[in-house]
Amino acid sequence: MTDAIINQAEDLMKKTIERFRTDLSALRTGRASSTLIENIKVNCYNSVMPINQVAGISVPDARTIELRPWDTNVIPFIEKAIHLSQIGINPANDGKVIRLILPPLTEERRKDLIKHLNKIAEDFRISVRNDRHKAIETIKKTEKEKKISEDQRFKAEEKLQKITETYIKKIEEALLIKEKEILA
Repeated sequence: MTDAIINQAEDLMKKTIERFRTDLSALRTGRASSTLIENIKVNCYNSVMPINQVAGISVPDARTIELRPWDTNVIPFIEKAIHLSQIGINPANDGKVIRLILPPLTEERRKDLIKHLNKIAEDFRISVRNDRHKAIETIKKTEKEKKISEDQRFKAEEKLQKITETYIKKIEEALLIKEKEILA
């Protein structure tokens, strides 16, 4: 009975970690990455679609992202979408290719990014703890309904605590890696 509750909580925690890693990958660290722009929405052909559906994205060096639109007529729409996304990078095009040159991060900007990064990490830690809290409440409710014993409840809570600590540690590890990237 408690295993199902614990497994459900662990699945939620796994999804939380995946979302955290996705958010981290979209955070600009001074190094060019296609994840910075691949979800920018472009309004063209009477519809809105992700930038990676209207152009090929490549990263030729550590500070440059290149976009090669499948149709050169969409270049102005791509540039407009990049400006509207407020990622702080100005596109330059030669008629066929759009280049995004990332400026180097200043020390002040690095510190701001780390503060922002720590806030994001704390939000995800809270989310993991909330998943644990909901599972414990469900386990307590199950105990009140006399479906499990008090010993089973304590064992389940201990197991949940260990799982929670594991996922919070994963957040910490990913956070440290990203901080090193920002400071590099």
